[in-house]
Amino acid sequence: MCFDDLFASLAQRRGFREYLTGLLAPRDRNRTLTCLAGAEPVAGARDPAVQRLQFFLSEAPWEAGQVNDRRLELLRERPETAPHAGGVIVIDDSGDRKDGTATAHVGRQWLGRYGKTDNGVVTVTTVWTDGQVYYPLHAQPYTPAHHFPRGQRDPGFRTKPQLAAALTAEGQQAGFPCRAVVADCAYSTSDDWYLALREARLAYLVHLKPHRGTWAPAHEPHTPIDAAHALAWCDAEHPGDWTPVERHFRDGHTETWWAADATLGGWQPHGVCRLVVATTDPAALPEKATWYLATNLPHPDAPHTATSTHPPADLAEIVRLYGLRPWVEQSYKQIKGELGWADFQVRSARAIKRHQTLVNCAFSFCWDQWFAPPGPLDTTAPDACPANRPERGPSYTPPAPTALLAQGLTRRPLLANPRHHPAPLMASLDRQRPARRTPGPPRRGHHRQTP
Repeated sequence: MCFDDLFASLAQRRGFREYLTGLLAPRDRNRTLTCLAGAEPVAGARDPAVQRLQFFLSEAPWEAGQVNDRRLELLRERPETAPHAGGVIVIDDSGDRKDGTATAHVGRQWLGRYGKTDNGVVTVTTVWTDGQVYYPLHAQPYTPAHHFPRGQRDPGFRTKPQLAAALTAEGQQAGFPCRAVVADCAYSTSDDWYLALREARLAYLVHLKPHRGTWAPAHEPHTPIDAAHALAWCDAEHPGDWTPVERHFRDGHTETWWAADATLGGWQPHGVCRLVVATTDPAALPEKATWYLATNLPHPDAPHTATSTHPPADLAEIVRLYGLRPWVEQSYKQIKGELGWADFQVRSARAIKRHQTLVNCAFSFCWDQWFAPPGPLDTTAPDACPANRPERGPSYTPPAPTALLAQGLTRRPLLANPRHHPAPLMASLDRQRPARRTPGPPRRGHHRQTP
C-alpha cells in the first residue's frame, strides 16, 4: 500500500486499514471508535479491537502530517485529480459541538453549522476545486484564546484568518496552484489575511458584507450595497453599467446573472483592488442572490495589467471563480454526514488532528475508486498484513550459550546441581546474603527476645 512505509510496525499498518475501513463502511450510527470496530456502542468500549484503534489514534508513534503529504502527492500524480492553475483554493471554517472543557481546542464560540454560539471545536480548512473535482488540502483546529496563558497576547495564539493564510501558503507550497483564493465575508475584515496573501503573491476573491461601511466623501457610497445601487440599470434591453454573465452548472442547466465593477472608497474598476457586484436582479439586489466581491485580479483594461503578478480577469471570470465556493459546503456534507468528521471521542490535539487526517484520506480514496473501480481480486498477491503474523514482528530466540554455567562445579556439562557441590554453592550464596537487621529495644506488649 502507498502508506505502509509511513508506519513503523505491522500493528500501525493494521490500525490504518481498520480505521479507514470503519470510516468507509456503511453504518447507521455515529462513527465513534466502537462503530469503526463494529462493537456495541457502550458495552463494547473495552473490546480489544476498540482499544487497538484507540491506541493507534492517540498513542502510536506516527505523523499525521506525513500521511497528509502522501495523500496530496497521490492526488497530484493522478491525471483525473491533478491540480491546475484554473482551479481555486476555498477557505472556510466549520464548527462542531463538543461538551466539557477538557478537550483540546474546545470553547464557547460561533458554530456556523448550528447558526449559534455554543461549546465546540472550530476547524479552518482549505479545499481545492475546479468544479469537476474537489478535495480537502489541509485542516487546522482553531484554539480559543483562553487556552493560552496570556490570552490573545500570547505568542502562540492565532486568529482564524491567520490560520487560513498559513494553510493557503502551505497548499501552494505543496504543489496546488490556483487562479485565486476564495473566501466568504468572515475573512473580509482581517488586514492580516490580506497582507499574508499579498506576501505570498496570491490572488484573492472575498465576499464583503453588504452593509459594512468604509470611509468615503459624503456624496459617495459608503457601503457595498450603496455602491451597487449607484450603478445605472434600466432593464435587460438597456442594462446600463451591468454586463450579462452566463453561469453553467454541473447538472447542465444555465442561469443569466448580471455583473458590474463598482466604485467604493479605495475600490476602483481600474485600481489595484476592485469591487465586483454580481446578482440575478440588478434592480432588487436580492440578499441571497447577490455577491459583493473584493479582488486584486486586475481589470483587462487596467493600466497596471502588464506589470501585475496576476493575469487579468473579466466579469465572467470573476463570477465563475466565486461560483466554485459552494463546493466546500458539498465537501462538508460528505465528510461530516458520511465519514464522521465530528464523531471523534478523543481529547488530545494530536488525536484530533490524526482523526481529521484519516477522514480526509477516506474522502480522497473515494475519488480513487470513482475514477478506477476495483477489478477482480488477485488471490495470488501476498497479503501486506497477514492475520497469522504477530503484530510486534517476528519473535527473537537468543542463541544457546557457548560457555558452561557454573564451570568447575558439575561433573557433566549440565546446569549446576546443588546436591553435587553444596558447600561451594552455599558459600557463594552466603557472600551475597543481606545484612542481619539490628534488633531494636523491647517494646511494651511485644516481649521481643534478644538473640
